[in-house]
Amino acid sequence: MLLGQVDSFIISSTVIVAHAVNEEETMTSEAGSTSGPAAGPATGPINGFAIRRDLVEAHENAWARIAAPGTWLSGAVRVEVAAEVRQATDCRHCVAIKSALSPYGVLGEHETRGILTRAHVELIHRVFCDPGRLTERWTQTVLARQPHDGSHGGLTEGEYVETVGIIAMVMMMDAFSLGLGLPIAPLPAAQAGEPSRYWPPGAKKQAAWLPLVEPQDTVESDGPLYPNPKAGYIYRALSLVPQTVRDYWSLANVHYLPGEFVYRFDTTIRAISRAQTEVLAARVSALHLCSY
Repeated sequence: MLLGQVDSFIISSTVIVAHAVNEEETMTSEAGSTSGPAAGPATGPINGFAIRRDLVEAHENAWARIAAPGTWLSGAVRVEVAAEVRQATDCRHCVAIKSALSPYGVLGEHETRGILTRAHVELIHRVFCDPGRLTERWTQTVLARQPHDGSHGGLTEGEYVETVGIIAMVMMMDAFSLGLGLPIAPLPAAQAGEPSRYWPPGAKKQAAWLPLVEPQDTVESDGPLYPNPKAGYIYRALSLVPQTVRDYWSLANVHYLPGEFVYRFDTTIRAISRAQTEVLAARVSALHLCSY
């Protein structure tokens, strides 16, 4: 139901660009060169498209990471988050919210798989269907939300951030598959193990609704976080959970551009030009009401 006009525009744009560059990708692969840093040769034709091998590998790695225990969520919960993202596609309450003048005047409940808490479901469905109208006040209600039985059901800040990272990864991979007319990938089997529960010591609530780690506040135990000391807030947004930053950008960099190439506007590392890349990225961002 939610695959309406906005999402159809995005998918049709993906198909148009894919058809336009497919011949060039195939020729590049046959010549043994790459379309980006360490891209590797393209795979054999999949539904008529030669897909870069680094894209295939990035998707495989992303699903493996989603199945593994995270920082605050178990592997089983992380896989269930991915399943609930797909459930939101057919949620009639989400359709009503997306079409309403104000999302906060719509009564009803999300159509859910019934496994995650109400707070978790609310976060997943709203980020999926109506991200452009979220507010800090709404965020605080998700963190403090109570379930029907009166027990504590709100998410912690770390759980919130980790969940948002999974939502973004699943949406990216599923949109890629749908855009090329491919079936979406089956959900992976969850891996056993305990979350690390790592809280970055430099995290502060200052510039955003939730704590994040400024580049100058990173420490060695955080692991690699930013491509450079001036990384923008699009990089810092998930930094309360450093592993989520790495998981997300390992996938996003292959779909878009690695951080070191973002400001090199005279350099093209993909089969389409940088200008074409930015036009497509800007269209997607605008249709999803991205503040950038």
